[in-house]
Amino acid sequence: MSSQISSVFTLALEPQDFPAFKELVAEIVAVTHQEPGTLIYEYSVNADHTVAHIFERYRADAVVSHIDITFAPFAERFLSLVKITSLTVYGKPDAEVRKRLDLFGAVYMESFGGFSRL
Repeated sequence: MSSQISSVFTLALEPQDFPAFKELVAEIVAVTHQEPGTLIYEYSVNADHTVAHIFERYRADAVVSHIDITFAPFAERFLSLVKITSLTVYGKPDAEVRKRLDLFGAVYMESFGGFSRL
């Protein structure tokens, strides 16, 4: 397993749900910010508030705890406001991480060249 796992979630949402989603995201970000193994955790939205992305980068050993401990209390509210339409994962997650990410329909992309300055 590589030392870091990155992912991009693509979410579909209704524009009228964006204000509630934005408030929820603020709560999730505040809690996630306390995780030392979370290196990047950023939400972006298109102009008409119908598509959002989450760009995440974790130390590989921090993914499971983020999903199971940090995100779990928010999952029901989160999924009532958005639909996950895709998840692309970069790196070499181990079987335990894949088990969690497979629930979101993950597509795995293995790096074969390049570098990161992080």
